[in-house]
Amino acid sequence: MISGRTRMIGHIGFPTESFKAPLIYNPYFEREGIDAVVMPLGCRSEDYPDFLKLFFRLSNAHGALVTMPHKVTTIGLVDTLLPTAAIAGACNAVRREADGRLTGDMFDGEGFVRGMLRKGRSVAGARALVVGAGGVGSAIAASLARAGVAELGLYDQMGTAAQELGRRLTAHYPALRVATGSNDPDGFDIVVNATPLGMKPGDPLPLDTGRLPSSAFVGEVVMAQEITPFLAAARERGCAVQVGTDMLFEQIPAYLEFFGLPSTTAEDLRAVAKLG
Repeated sequence: MISGRTRMIGHIGFPTESFKAPLIYNPYFEREGIDAVVMPLGCRSEDYPDFLKLFFRLSNAHGALVTMPHKVTTIGLVDTLLPTAAIAGACNAVRREADGRLTGDMFDGEGFVRGMLRKGRSVAGARALVVGAGGVGSAIAASLARAGVAELGLYDQMGTAAQELGRRLTAHYPALRVATGSNDPDGFDIVVNATPLGMKPGDPLPLDTGRLPSSAFVGEVVMAQEITPFLAAARERGCAVQVGTDMLFEQIPAYLEFFGLPSTTAEDLRAVAKLG
């Protein structure tokens, strides 16, 4: 039940028809008696800079979940940008502080890392390869750096994206070893496909899976199917894997903490969600 005291978290993007967050957060809020609601808000790109500021002038606006196509624009609209968002060059969560200032952060990568840790895999001191240096790949690389990996390999087919991401990472984490220009997974402890490859039938694999070490932990961001061809090939090599939807559910507890709301586990959220 929405009341005059209900805190609103706007889920801002365009279009909204595919939004899943309200079907995960709101059943959880209802069960726990948390007087908050996640509301889809369809906002076109040309209106977004003005809209975000106006949204936070509402007295019951508690925070915002930001999705496509606004993640990059948001970094220039907040007062404080936390390091993971600064490295990623994108922001998918905004909260209003007590003094009215807006703080932005990025949680795609946090979801990936939390999923790994919950599965009992070590991140600190590991060697990780992230293939794809776009928004989600940059976020995962930033969160892996924050979690203490010793070395990051970065690869992207598009121009200088990997090199630029590497420069942002080393500016925040000077001790981190960064290598760019190769998607060869040999020798890595963690290997991540952060490209869209796997969304469509017939897509090529993002790397030579025959070079995957059997001891590697292999992750995927594509959610079109649970076991993508990339993950299937990794499992054939004997690798432990993490599916794309794990990243989605694992980041929600981090969002709840960011917004100062009671948190829970990814398993609990999967159980209560009404995704149909």
